[in-house]
Amino acid sequence: MGVDYYKVLGVDRGAGDDDLKKAYRKLAMKWHPDKNPTNKKEAEAKFKQISEAYEVLSDPQKRTIYDQLGEEGLKGQPPPGAGGPGAPSFYPGGAHSTSFHFNPRSADDIFAEFFGFRGPFSSIGGSGSMRGDPRFPGFMFGNENLSRYGGEGSTSMHHTPHKPPPIENKLPVSLADLYKGVTKKMKISREIIDASGRVSQQEEILTIDVKPGWKKGTRVTFTEKGNQAPNMTPADIVFIIEEKPHDIFTREGNDLVITEKISLVEALTGYTARIITLDARSLSVPINSVIHPSYEEVVPGEGMPIPKDPSKKGNLKIKFNIKFPSRLTSDQKTGIKRLLGS
Repeated sequence: MGVDYYKVLGVDRGAGDDDLKKAYRKLAMKWHPDKNPTNKKEAEAKFKQISEAYEVLSDPQKRTIYDQLGEEGLKGQPPPGAGGPGAPSFYPGGAHSTSFHFNPRSADDIFAEFFGFRGPFSSIGGSGSMRGDPRFPGFMFGNENLSRYGGEGSTSMHHTPHKPPPIENKLPVSLADLYKGVTKKMKISREIIDASGRVSQQEEILTIDVKPGWKKGTRVTFTEKGNQAPNMTPADIVFIIEEKPHDIFTREGNDLVITEKISLVEALTGYTARIITLDARSLSVPINSVIHPSYEEVVPGEGMPIPKDPSKKGNLKIKFNIKFPSRLTSDQKTGIKRLLGS
């Protein structure tokens, strides 16, 4: 059968895409020629063999031919006894040949397509660290470095391919929902690329748990939920909280503000504010002070929840719009002077 590609990658014959990718990631990093300057010739041969094995086993057509005919059949070299009356129809020497012939791709091309860069070790001679090299931000050696690619416990390099800027979307939320908290579900459609490189559309529901007290401008990030593209990390999707205007309340930080319209008589003789809160409670606030135009009644603990501790709330500020009479009769003027004095 020639070279046993399954042994080259260290996988069994039933290995799926994930197993093949995991094996290739680990071995390609280990045997990259630039990382093995002291035994470069051996590393180049191994690196080429690893890439060829991955290319064959990850392609269903090539894998089927290889499983039946081995490396010789895959490359159009008849193995002993092949080409007789019983040869498979797709074998190049068979009675119904389709002239399939496999020419391995460049190992560097496969590596670059897989990781998003080529020649990653050349600037350091196969050892040390790439921190500080502006061409490779975030590269370093260590066991954690293949976590992005699914590697486990191998000494290798971590690379973040080019990542587009985040995709930002405004998310309007009512003041009542910001007071109580709410769950929003957003449907997105994005392009994804499967193992064979085919592009398809994927729909997904993103769930946003809006916490009580969140403010305008709060950002909710869904990491790498943008469109997929070769050699590029998908963009993040960011939702930015927008506060919808409310008919009665306005917001000042963690405080709520309401303006009550009252008459001059109520301002002078006493007034009870009756307010329906954002969570539908009925609140009565008696005010016995004289209410002047700049007067403000503060009700502690009836404002917006404080995000870090929603059990605590800001204040409710009641402001007043006092309606003064447009004119007074002589009798009214005399009466007011008598009552209030001068």
